[in-house]
Amino acid sequence: MTASDLYRRSFLSNAAVSVGSAALSSLLAREPARGAVQPLLPHGPARAKRVIFLYMSGGPSHLETFDYKPKLAELDGQPIPESFTKGQPIAQLQGQELKCLGPLFPFGRHGESGQEIASILPYTAGIADDIAIIRSMHTDQINHDPANTVMNTGTSISGRPSMGAWVTYGLGAETDDLPGFVVMTSEGGRNPQPIASRQWGAGFLPSRYQGVQFFSSGDPVHYVSPPPGISAERQQALVNTVRRLNQQRFEAVANPEIETRIAQYELAFRMQTSIPELVDFSDEPQHIQELYGATSGLDGSFAANCLLARRLVERGVRFIQLYHRGWDHHGDLVRYMNTCCGLCDRPSAALVSDLKQRGLLDDTLVIWGGEFGRTPMFQGKGQEPGRDHHMRGFSMWLAGGGVKGGSTYGNTDDLGYFATENPVHVRDLHATMLHLLGIEHHRQSVKHQGLDMRLTGVEPARVVEEILA
Repeated sequence: MTASDLYRRSFLSNAAVSVGSAALSSLLAREPARGAVQPLLPHGPARAKRVIFLYMSGGPSHLETFDYKPKLAELDGQPIPESFTKGQPIAQLQGQELKCLGPLFPFGRHGESGQEIASILPYTAGIADDIAIIRSMHTDQINHDPANTVMNTGTSISGRPSMGAWVTYGLGAETDDLPGFVVMTSEGGRNPQPIASRQWGAGFLPSRYQGVQFFSSGDPVHYVSPPPGISAERQQALVNTVRRLNQQRFEAVANPEIETRIAQYELAFRMQTSIPELVDFSDEPQHIQELYGATSGLDGSFAANCLLARRLVERGVRFIQLYHRGWDHHGDLVRYMNTCCGLCDRPSAALVSDLKQRGLLDDTLVIWGGEFGRTPMFQGKGQEPGRDHHMRGFSMWLAGGGVKGGSTYGNTDDLGYFATENPVHVRDLHATMLHLLGIEHHRQSVKHQGLDMRLTGVEPARVVEEILA
């Protein structure tokens, strides 16, 4: 090593310390991911700046929400034609007599667009002209965990980066004081399915792009409150010391996880100020809290999480994912659909309306749906009827962020079994989401284990142009 090399290294080390941790972590948080894609993202004009994914975990029935089937109603109680089910994967109805189960709620047309929506979703019906309903979704997996993994990461292989991680990796964050990717969960309904934290993990991407889960009781983020007797000045001194040590190690080994550690220590320190203000709903007018049905503060409800999602949007969070666990309705479907829709319908619609009235919906993409749908066949021997898991056809909706409101795209067959008209795979949904954010899915790739890895994988994926404004 030459003398000039030593002087340069010494200068960089001292400069990193003297410039201050805020500048360093700001750079780490805001810059696009290095080496992620060429040219740097976004690839083109973005119509959305951020995403809110309202994730109905367990698999809502499309046949009781957005996909009315008169023929299924006509065949209620009769054996389902074998032409539909022969050779098809079935989760829990193997070996049972397969009978049709007609829609359990009436449907009506709503808005100027005449969107067909079930009566169990009156608030969503009120935003019919703001949403694009896709009735022809399909996926690769029929059980919860692998289907959740497909929806979240584009593949059923565990350990791959989540969609939120891909987005924040490519676009960086718009905030210095909060994580770029935030996750919250709520529950209510039948058999809330567990959700593994790997569903919002970073996989082989640097770990600073993984989702940060906010909790509903105590501190929203663990250890965000300083220990008793520790002043802000003492904590800052500790953070500065740890940062200097980490920076010296990074200069020696250039491990990106050390960059993550530096950024996360600084972010955690800033969050001690930003988080208490974020979760204090006292500055929200009463009529806004009532709009969401969130009048008890941050209580772990889906309503409170939706209101918090809007506050996160206002503060520059890039990707927000709200899981509501309880949509696994194998039996007693009417009861539990009433429960889940009662908890989720009003807040979902309120979020869209609130974003719209604040001028935020135009550049915020909202997505609503679960990992799959439910069967047209009856399930629930000896109990009130329910529906089994179903991967061949289901419904989701999108709003804002360049989406054509008041539109319906695709269709399933007469019984709601197969996506037959303009089928949309989960990877097509991902490609469309990325496109609206200014990312072309086939160009955002990362070399891993000798392969160019993408959220949409190697199989064909397309942007669903027909639902774009």
